[in-house]
Amino acid sequence: MATTVAAPARIFGSGIKRREDPRLLTGTARYTADITLPGQLYAAILRSPHGHARIKKIDTAAAKAAPGVVAAFTGADTEGVLQCIPCAWLVPGSELKVCPYPPIAKTIVRYVGDAVAVVVADSAQQAYDAVDLIEVDYDPMPATVDPEQAVKPGAPQIHTEAPNNIAFKWTVSGGDIEAAFKKADIVVRDRIIQQRLIPTAMETRGALAHYLPATGELTLWNTTQNPHIVRFIMSLVCNIPEDRLRVIAPEVGGGFGSKIPQIQGDFITVFCSMKLGRPVKWIETRSENYQSTTHGRDHVQDVEMAATKDGKILGLRCTVWAGMGAYLSTAAPGIPTILHGLMLSGPYQIGAVKEDVYGVYTNTTPVEAYRGAGRPEATFMLERVIDRLADELKIDPVEIRKRNLIPPFDNGHDVVTGLKYDSGNYQGALDKALTHAGYAALRNEQAEARKKGRYIGIGVGIYVEICGLGPSQVAGAVGFQGGLWESAIVRFHPSGKAHVFIGSSPHGQGEETTFAQIVADELGVSVGDVKIVHGDTETTPMGWGTYGSRTTAVSGAALAVATRKIKEKAKLLTSHLLEAAVEDIEYENGKFFVRGFPDKSKTIQDIALMANVAWNMPQGMEPGLEATTFYDPPNFVYPFGAHIAVVEVDAETGVVQLKRYVAVDDCGHQINPMIVEGQVHGGVVQGIGQALWERAVYDDNGQLLTGSLADYAIPRADVLPDIEVLHTVTPSPHHPLGVKGIGEAGTIVSTCTVYNAVIDALEPFGVESIQMPLTPERVFNAMSKKGP
Repeated sequence: MATTVAAPARIFGSGIKRREDPRLLTGTARYTADITLPGQLYAAILRSPHGHARIKKIDTAAAKAAPGVVAAFTGADTEGVLQCIPCAWLVPGSELKVCPYPPIAKTIVRYVGDAVAVVVADSAQQAYDAVDLIEVDYDPMPATVDPEQAVKPGAPQIHTEAPNNIAFKWTVSGGDIEAAFKKADIVVRDRIIQQRLIPTAMETRGALAHYLPATGELTLWNTTQNPHIVRFIMSLVCNIPEDRLRVIAPEVGGGFGSKIPQIQGDFITVFCSMKLGRPVKWIETRSENYQSTTHGRDHVQDVEMAATKDGKILGLRCTVWAGMGAYLSTAAPGIPTILHGLMLSGPYQIGAVKEDVYGVYTNTTPVEAYRGAGRPEATFMLERVIDRLADELKIDPVEIRKRNLIPPFDNGHDVVTGLKYDSGNYQGALDKALTHAGYAALRNEQAEARKKGRYIGIGVGIYVEICGLGPSQVAGAVGFQGGLWESAIVRFHPSGKAHVFIGSSPHGQGEETTFAQIVADELGVSVGDVKIVHGDTETTPMGWGTYGSRTTAVSGAALAVATRKIKEKAKLLTSHLLEAAVEDIEYENGKFFVRGFPDKSKTIQDIALMANVAWNMPQGMEPGLEATTFYDPPNFVYPFGAHIAVVEVDAETGVVQLKRYVAVDDCGHQINPMIVEGQVHGGVVQGIGQALWERAVYDDNGQLLTGSLADYAIPRADVLPDIEVLHTVTPSPHHPLGVKGIGEAGTIVSTCTVYNAVIDALEPFGVESIQMPLTPERVFNAMSKKGP
């Protein structure tokens, strides 16, 4: 009796354990702070204690005389050596005003944490001790910290180059917005404060610079998400030729966007090493990290939605004041504009959209990308006013969403803001979330609980996001000062082992595992035989960075194309070795064989050996088994999903308990479902953090009142439920693997989903809006004012 042999399980789509984890979990990973060089010195930076002040005098004499101190520098010492820090997203049509951003302030400090001087010493403690000896005579000036208030007449002016503190004004418009509102039966409005957040990566920022005066070469170990961009920007600011700069991103302990930009400390560290000719290390304290590494969000949003009486959405109109902080960080102008305004129609059929965005300078830490970067702010506005509309029309919030969703599509859908979504089945994701959560039963449970004086709330959120940044021509058109392609090199050694060199720089997303799975799946090698090399500009091809959920979407595509080039060469060599026509060579499960004769075959290991020794090669074929690909995507990718949150609010205390969280996300084909689930978990939790706990607070003088983990609350595991993660699969039609990004997806929608759940719980009290975060005090006060 014949036996059936099961086909081997496909490694693509397998939830194998992350290969990165053993070194991370055992403490053997090496971060920037762990690296020590012979003759190394340590830098400590003196930072402004004022939100806005003129520097009258700096005296470093006592610091220079302190034990172990090698040097002390001020902004005056950088004159002619360091250029201003550039902004890399110059949004066109916005009257953008990029004001000078010095690596060390020279005459005026503009936020608490602005660098004023640096001390370099034999030890870190000596440097910190000596920094306290620097005497600075400040002339304090009025500060402004609220982006809406900062543009009003009489507000303190931060930069002479930006009247009324307006960095830019940008408008997105599609459809006839005036006609939409004239036609409307109902208009709902809301004012939303997207509070300022602090990324709080586990590892703070840091740098170790080693300058060699004899050759003019500099090596920089840096806590960065994009080493190749660091090299480019560092060469511009420090006047070091790019070919003499090497940037290494060793292990990076989280970024969430805060390690995209180059900040003052990076340039200061390089400057000190250049001046002294010795290695210099600078590692932030947590207080420094909170004061001077970038923040996120900080929007004041006025939004109104026009609709018919049966709940059909006609138009969305918004005005946003987006706080930029004291200076424009690397990607800051693109976040509340391109990444925000173009996503205002979300997954819905909306015929008209108009938004005016004012980018505003304030006396606060510069704002940058923070997980989601513009898209959570857009999703929140849309999902919040949809709930307001449902409440006004007395229609279930799920039903009103269903009436407006874009129907399923698999190869492109144009939306009113000018984007073309790649693929989507928003109804499918929503239905799966509703079924899994038991939505109807939850509503019944809610009704019964209210009879007993318990207040359960159910929140729903649907999202689509733009990520996988993105076509380089589009990048140039929207003012991004670089390309957005990625590159990959696949190199097989004679033994059949493979090295993959990528230009992107993973830092926790798991690509050392998933990229090995791509190669293994395409070519039939073991995952353990594939090494992913990244994070070193000396050994890897050019890449534009890891952010915007683009590493797998763009770099992974480059890798897939490169492996397929390898496969084609392998087929040619196999046809030569087996004396068969190349069109008769097939590939399956790691073997290249002649069609109809599966035993007449070669493995990829056989091919790798012959290609490297080159004993028997076809005429004109080059030795070696290696391929390089530069991949510029034809479009962004647009993952989507539907989330449901269930909360219970304690009427006696205002405490919000998150009881359930259901997340259905669609990122196309999943390379590793376990890693996808982990990314969703992390994203959801960060979004919940904004809804319930996190908020950076400044006083009127620009003092950061939440400058430590004692004052800034972040989510803890003991206050979170198990996150129920499900998925649908709608492949991207233009991606070689059909995948989409997933790293930010959870954050895009979880904030508004939890917020909607809390407001739903408070419906008996007549509460329509509470400013985030929804702390017990705020919730209790809102309930008390209205009453049940």
